[in-house]
Amino acid sequence: MKPDILCIGSVLWDIIGRSSASMRLGSDVPGRITRLPGGVAMNIAMTLARFGARPAILTAIGRDPEGDELIAACAHMGVITEQAYRSDDLPTDRYMAIEGANGLIAAVADAHSLEAAGDKILRPLANGTYGSAQAPWTGLIALDGNLTETLLSQIAGSPLFIKADLRIAPASPGKAERLLPLLAHPSATLYVNLEEANLLTLGQFETAPLAAQALLARGAARVLVTNGGKTCALGTKDKGVIEDAPPPVMVARVTGAGDTFMAAHIMAEQRGEAPALALASALRAAATYVSGEIGS
Repeated sequence: MKPDILCIGSVLWDIIGRSSASMRLGSDVPGRITRLPGGVAMNIAMTLARFGARPAILTAIGRDPEGDELIAACAHMGVITEQAYRSDDLPTDRYMAIEGANGLIAAVADAHSLEAAGDKILRPLANGTYGSAQAPWTGLIALDGNLTETLLSQIAGSPLFIKADLRIAPASPGKAERLLPLLAHPSATLYVNLEEANLLTLGQFETAPLAAQALLARGAARVLVTNGGKTCALGTKDKGVIEDAPPPVMVARVTGAGDTFMAAHIMAEQRGEAPALALASALRAAATYVSGEIGS
């Protein structure tokens, strides 16, 4: 089956501890611990598949029991894995997070295998499977910032990506600056939260619309800036900034919310929705996700 979108980046096991109690440093509270397929690329792919798309992942997954389980989980969810790089000597990556009633408390991302694999994960874009330098992929690509700075810089100037509709998401605020080489890519749409936008612009903006304007001034072609439950913004070169606010909901989870927003926005545009309507659709989908109404 040919995919209609490629999701490039982290695919791993999310180990999430959630409690209904507010927590601080040193808290020891009752809650639930779950293990689910995760990672930025996987979260986007799962949401796209749920909305009826045919996503394929380009990532690194170990040839260990955890990797075999992850491949099986992907297949069950409708995510194509045939071209994922399977390593004999690199373990399957993991992510661990603690969430309380007051949001994300702490997280550790172990994506060392993805980083070690480097450009091996991009081989299907060069060997004719999904494209080549002479006939590059012309469809959608969702790219996450868990790749190394070197590889992201390589992608920014690569002929393999020159005709793609490139959608980019940071892995975390700590890795946001890795995306600087891609900021001015002519076909890129950048999905960031307010903290990440401030890191990329060296600004201290207090609202998403102001941060979106600053990113456009830095050369971005198109940006979406979220700010939790507050006003979000879509900025487009030569077209200005539009804004909207997510519907108020009780927050039951936060890990994966940004990836759900990005996938929902992509699908809204694929349905032909106008910019303001697509932004509203994505905000509703993310709100539904954080409220816990969609199963993990």
